[in-house]
Amino acid sequence: MNEAGSQATHTIVFEPSGRKVQAGAGMSIIKAAREAGVHINASCGGSGVCGKCKVIIEKGGVDGGLSEKFSLQEKEAGYRQACTATITGDAVVRVPESSGLKSGGLGTAVPLRHRARMHVYNIEELREQGIFVPPVLKLCLELPPPTAKDNMADAGRLIHLLSSHHDEHRVVINLAVLRKLRKTLREDNFRITVTCARPVNALGKSYLTNIQGGDWSHRSFGLAFDIGTTSVYGVLVDLNSGTVLARAGEYNGQLGYGEDVISRIIFAEKKEGLAKMQELVVATINSILDTLLSMAKTKDNGDKGSIRREEITSITLAGNTTMTHLLLGLEPDNIRRAPYVPVTTFLPPIRATDLGINLPHSAVALVYPSISSYVGGDIVAGVMGSGMYRTELITLYIDIGTNAEIVVGNREWLVCAACSAGPAFEGGGITHGMRAAIGAIEDFSINPQTLEPMNITLGNKPPVGICGSGLLAIIATLFEQGVVDRRGKFRRDLGTDRIRDGRSGYEYVLVWRQEAGVEHDIVINEVDIENFIRAKAAIYAGITTLVEQVGLAITDIEQVILAGAFGSYIDLDSAMTVGLLPQVEADRVLYVGNGSLMGAWMSEMSNHIRQDVVEVVRKMTSFELSEMQYFQEQYIASHFLPHTDISLFPRVAERLAEIRWEA
Repeated sequence: MNEAGSQATHTIVFEPSGRKVQAGAGMSIIKAAREAGVHINASCGGSGVCGKCKVIIEKGGVDGGLSEKFSLQEKEAGYRQACTATITGDAVVRVPESSGLKSGGLGTAVPLRHRARMHVYNIEELREQGIFVPPVLKLCLELPPPTAKDNMADAGRLIHLLSSHHDEHRVVINLAVLRKLRKTLREDNFRITVTCARPVNALGKSYLTNIQGGDWSHRSFGLAFDIGTTSVYGVLVDLNSGTVLARAGEYNGQLGYGEDVISRIIFAEKKEGLAKMQELVVATINSILDTLLSMAKTKDNGDKGSIRREEITSITLAGNTTMTHLLLGLEPDNIRRAPYVPVTTFLPPIRATDLGINLPHSAVALVYPSISSYVGGDIVAGVMGSGMYRTELITLYIDIGTNAEIVVGNREWLVCAACSAGPAFEGGGITHGMRAAIGAIEDFSINPQTLEPMNITLGNKPPVGICGSGLLAIIATLFEQGVVDRRGKFRRDLGTDRIRDGRSGYEYVLVWRQEAGVEHDIVINEVDIENFIRAKAAIYAGITTLVEQVGLAITDIEQVILAGAFGSYIDLDSAMTVGLLPQVEADRVLYVGNGSLMGAWMSEMSNHIRQDVVEVVRKMTSFELSEMQYFQEQYIASHFLPHTDISLFPRVAERLAEIRWEA
């Protein structure tokens, strides 16, 4: 794997603490400060409203940040608003006592930020490994025209040529191709382009899905889709070059009938419910497909312009087991009932048009297989796309969402499980929770002396709520600074009006109404923290149970792979501080983004990976955590920050001893 996102970075030094951080061009000073563990008072989310985040630019590349609130003397002294000043080069930034702390930093109790390294496969790597072989091939052939001495049937002539010159093509021709064969052969004097779907195993046959007159082998395109419960994402790719031509996504049209898979299953059980669910998700796919085609432009010199729908030869789709059933119009009823039996886990190649997808009849749909009712094709795709099934390293793969799917193993063995974490990481069940959108608090720190916050929002807009990564940062920081105890309860003796008795028990005011983008204070309360603790407890218990079932310990894990939108934003130290993730070294953690979409894309690029899927699925052993006593015990034990057994998190225990109260 090659590390992505290698844009040039600049060194930012914060005085008087001397802390340094590498920051990309365009990052705000306040975000760079948070990465460095330097506190700057700012409760308005970086919108420039509160005026508390004054810093002095002593040297270097910073643009913007001037405010009409500054006096002439402040402007001349180099004052800037940290939330609106952006980085253009190396810089030295001084945090005055009025904006931060006397030490200019949060002290030794708060570490630097650690995020997972972003790793992705690229097409060159597939080429180097010799596995850039798309599952659908377009091939130009020149057949000898029939004569009196050679009057072999048209179909036989085609199959004979393929067999004699291309051993891999033991071809089956369908009726639709046969019906157009005679005319197409004679359009360009027996010069044709055939489209073949390669076999899924060495003993299989290729299926001739289309035939065109002339040479169209340079025009072959494919689609990869992630069918998520909340959102659907797709990419359009050039199967000859491997280039991604367009990306797009939309909310799943089924959302109006429930935000979770159980709600969708219940609706699908009603009369005409299944047909409605299938219709809605296919409509979403078709809408995204239209967007992709409108966005994509080919660079082919001989035929510039938009890609035609008829030139798409295949589509690969990955989703959880319920989403896959609803897409295919399969009854999902027993997925939610013990013993949790899906209709099928393996799917043969099918015609995209049979699903209602607006593609030509020749386009093949490849659907990722599932493992069980709650470990679906999206996780299988992530395992394939991340490469964990090919590595010798003992790897922990986690996709965190409403349901958390967990896989442990390497090239020799794989075990998996799913656990219900609830909607907290997507903003659900939290008083002022929301999905990651403009105005959501995504990061946070607190002044240990005054307990004044530093809120950072998406888009640097006035705060309107708290998204998943913000929730994690808020609770971890409040815990680290002794504002809440290990049970998630607020201390009552800290002497600040930020902590008060609210409608749902004690709460901390993150944003006063006059600084918010909504008509009320934005708070986090003890009920919110309790909901978060339940969610993180389920995930940690799932991880430890799965590891224990194969006779390993957390210390045996050599690599951790995070997948999903939540994983890209979380601070690893915060995740370990609250007990969401086990304590491992940060340099062992990788982030692969949308693992489901990546796996679908890689299957579009490599028939070898598609062939490996069958073996991987058969190798994966699924555990039902809800039926395990060990999981229940671990779940209860994890209802503390970070855990009832603090020795499992030695770095957290050491840090807690330095702050307001002993661990």
